[in-house]
Amino acid sequence: MSNSYSRKILRGVKAAQQDIPQLSLIGLLIAAAVLLVSGSPDEKHISVYSNAANYSLTAVQRNGLDYIGLLELLEPLGTVSAKATGDHWKFRYNNLEMEFIAGKTRARLLGTDFDLHANFLLENGRGLVPLSSLSTLLPRILGGPITLNQSSRRLFIGNVAVHFTAQIDKSSAAKLVMNFSSPVNPTIATEPGKLRMTFTHEPLVDPGSPTLTFDSKVIPSASFQEGNGAAEIVVSSNTAVMASFSNDGRTITVAPPAGPPAQIQAQPQPQLQPATSTPPLPVVATSSIAAPVSQHVFAVIDASHGGDERGAALSDQLAEKNVTLTFARALRAEMMARGLTVLLVRDSDTTLTLDQRAGTANSSGAAIYICIHASSEGTGVRLYTALVPPGSDNQEAFLDWETAQASFQGMSQLAETGVASELKNKQIPVRAFRAPLRPLNNIVTAALAIEIGPTTGNVSQLNSPEYQQLLAAAVATGVINVRDKLQAGSR
Repeated sequence: MSNSYSRKILRGVKAAQQDIPQLSLIGLLIAAAVLLVSGSPDEKHISVYSNAANYSLTAVQRNGLDYIGLLELLEPLGTVSAKATGDHWKFRYNNLEMEFIAGKTRARLLGTDFDLHANFLLENGRGLVPLSSLSTLLPRILGGPITLNQSSRRLFIGNVAVHFTAQIDKSSAAKLVMNFSSPVNPTIATEPGKLRMTFTHEPLVDPGSPTLTFDSKVIPSASFQEGNGAAEIVVSSNTAVMASFSNDGRTITVAPPAGPPAQIQAQPQPQLQPATSTPPLPVVATSSIAAPVSQHVFAVIDASHGGDERGAALSDQLAEKNVTLTFARALRAEMMARGLTVLLVRDSDTTLTLDQRAGTANSSGAAIYICIHASSEGTGVRLYTALVPPGSDNQEAFLDWETAQASFQGMSQLAETGVASELKNKQIPVRAFRAPLRPLNNIVTAALAIEIGPTTGNVSQLNSPEYQQLLAAAVATGVINVRDKLQAGSR
């Protein structure tokens, strides 16, 4: 980013006018932290954690063993390509070339042969390697240490682990305080005698013992376990307890409800500060304005690029800025047909900065912001939610501009899940990622980026009205399915 100073916005406000170049989503994917959307509960997943990216992939069963697609595994970490010629599969990662042979354990890397733990498989041009071989294969490719927890299918690349401590609050024997080395956002579920926190995005590791005991009659113990690409903390209690978040997601406190239900949160719920009858606070920085007092539209749709910014050259005749605008209009029509009010950030070939886009979305009071991108690479649709960087400098009523999305990530991921589900129902390949993308990080409502790609390998499909209609209908239905929760979260 070109910013040389920290900017802040009033809670519920988001308008800054500094010109920052807009990067292509594909380019950001290379260095972004990502998360692939989970499939059905019966699917096996492997989660990958690294300094460049956190994501999850589906593992497949072949001959009683778990296999993983090598291209999909390394795509978020660098530049990849592959070519199948007969039984031979040549794979390139950055400047490193490898060759595998279908049905053989022998592979070649850097001019040297080495063995996999089981046969390499080639299915419809897709190269599959046994999961058990990653502990020896990846250090050769990545040039550094990795840790593979094969039973739980969790892969750690480098020093990325999130650690935590848990202890009873000295001032109250009925309060368990857990501190994490990095922000976390688990899924919370309660059942009689237990509060369960599932960490699907974070490289959480055990605290040294799978079972922790406490000197508390209310919360006697907690346990750590991991499996199917996720970690879980289960807190045992002798009464109903709930979880609350503080310290920018680095602290979770588990305790019995201490006040009216409205004051207790089972997990962090993004919400705007309520409007008051007093005059707006004065502007304290060039990037700050007063908060809107009412919601005018349900959804803001932002066709990326435009004007002087052409975006990716999808083909010799097809520019990304034109595809995104056409699709944004199709999505608007589908949403309006379902009774939703919609605002297009741009409805013409106009040049806008990222801050202008965020400012438009934030001042609208919308329940969801959807940014549209297009790519000729890959197949199907990629969904993105923000991965907010640490170190936000919030001061009472003011939010740090670069991390404004932090409190709304739960609602963003809810929208992502709803849209992904409908795309799958339409048999459209979909992958979902978390990445530190602008302007998603600056949005103070549910925020989602959608990057559409062809399913046929023919880039002209991106300009097909039938294909765009199919995608738009699926996205609109996915949003409708979570509309009530999005509206509640935006109040």
